[in-house]
Amino acid sequence: MSAQGEHLHRYLIIGAGPGGLQLSYFLQRAGADYLTLEREAAPGGFFRRFPRHRRLISLNKVHTGEKEPEIALRWDWNSLLNDSPSLMFPRYSKEYFPDAEDLLRYLSDFQREHELNVRFSTAVERIEKTGGHFAVHAAGEVFRAECLIMATGWGGPHIPDIPGIELAVGYEDVSSSGVDFTDKRVLIIGKGNSAFETAQAILGHASIIHLASPSPVRLAWTSKHPGHVRGQYGALLDSYWFKTLHGVLECRIDRIRREGDRFKAEITYTLAEGERALLEYDVVVRCTGFTMDTGVFDASCTPELAPNGRIPAIRPDFQSTNVDGLYFAGTLMQARDFKRASSAFIDGFRYNLRTLAALLAERYDETPLVPEALPADPDQLTASMLDRVNYSSALWTQFEYLCDVYVADEATGQIRHYEDLPEDYAVDRFAGHSLFFTVTLRWGRQDHADVFAIKRHPTPERAHESAFLHPVVRVWRHREQVAERHLLEDLMAQWRDPVRHVRPLREFLAGHLPTDASSVPPR
Repeated sequence: MSAQGEHLHRYLIIGAGPGGLQLSYFLQRAGADYLTLEREAAPGGFFRRFPRHRRLISLNKVHTGEKEPEIALRWDWNSLLNDSPSLMFPRYSKEYFPDAEDLLRYLSDFQREHELNVRFSTAVERIEKTGGHFAVHAAGEVFRAECLIMATGWGGPHIPDIPGIELAVGYEDVSSSGVDFTDKRVLIIGKGNSAFETAQAILGHASIIHLASPSPVRLAWTSKHPGHVRGQYGALLDSYWFKTLHGVLECRIDRIRREGDRFKAEITYTLAEGERALLEYDVVVRCTGFTMDTGVFDASCTPELAPNGRIPAIRPDFQSTNVDGLYFAGTLMQARDFKRASSAFIDGFRYNLRTLAALLAERYDETPLVPEALPADPDQLTASMLDRVNYSSALWTQFEYLCDVYVADEATGQIRHYEDLPEDYAVDRFAGHSLFFTVTLRWGRQDHADVFAIKRHPTPERAHESAFLHPVVRVWRHREQVAERHLLEDLMAQWRDPVRHVRPLREFLAGHLPTDASSVPPR
């Protein structure tokens, strides 16, 4: 504490949800000077209210047959990274789709058993930046820090600009009892998981359910993004095509108005040549997602937002695009892989936060990233790259986003291997080098007529056509990508086959490495 009522720390984290706790753990393990502020009396406040029907969409695949903990994390979407075997989420629930209450118990135990430096019941009122430091006003005190990390998650509902939208019941307030919708005609605005969750709960009670938005439903098994509509909510789609009066409408809602005890919705169909209609309902429910709350920032440090206006715009190092020293943690880290990888979810941002902690230590604590040194030998590089894609849960979960980097060191002729960096960050950081490789896992193209009937060409020369998750190695010279090699997909995600994986990768690397290990191309 620097003066009466003031506190000074190097790092200040706002929010003790999963993101705030995960970063707190990494900073504490590194011996960093940090404090985490949380407005509620316990961790994970968002999950005390959401999801409304208390069943998470994050998988908890307990029985994997896998004994290696790192690999098992690929199918454990709720655990925070830590060194305690007892603090893994499968010890808290065996359910494939667990209850939110189990996650709350887990987060509370995680904070307590690791003795993380969290100050609860401390609501932030205002944040300003003066003299290179952030000043956070909370609970009648001022907390100052060189580095501020916002891990506040969603601040409130996103409310679309529709005349009469105030007549709708928000997802945050909708009844969780289907009985309350018995014989009701219900309009649900939105077609995301919260809309389908709500529809599922009332499916056997409501007389008519319409889900409406201008864009078609995005199904997770088509997009490969876990935030799109998940399979367990398919009953409404079944009922639509089985003529049960329920429906999914592609339309713009132009206006909602009340007439007596009913609601009239004026709509314009988006896939019907502009056809317009007036539909009548007993209940209108708004399920249009959430948005970040920027109201606590004053003009000195208000962050820019991403194009959708609901999440912060961030640089490749998770820092605000316009406020130096302001970083984001948890679901607020998703702008650069928006609706692609899993930065919006625990199983994704836990790896982002491990990387962020290392980048913060490098910037503020002068602790550089320490790479592994390897010879510039195609056999050893092939073995290293295949070891990583077969073992890493970070590359698995954060596909097409986090990568391993293999940098040719002009001074030593060796290869420096860095793990789990955002690929766009790696390209920026190593742009001064004339040769480096990035290794990621990625999906193939998405425009298949039927994702359950994809024709495959299982020859190494056509690996770039692989539809399922598979390794991709890229070659960079400065900022320019000069070559790319895909390796064939594998049903069990084991990329070890001598003909399908090892030989093609080795030949590719040999073609780009200098023949003399001491003669790496000059910068």
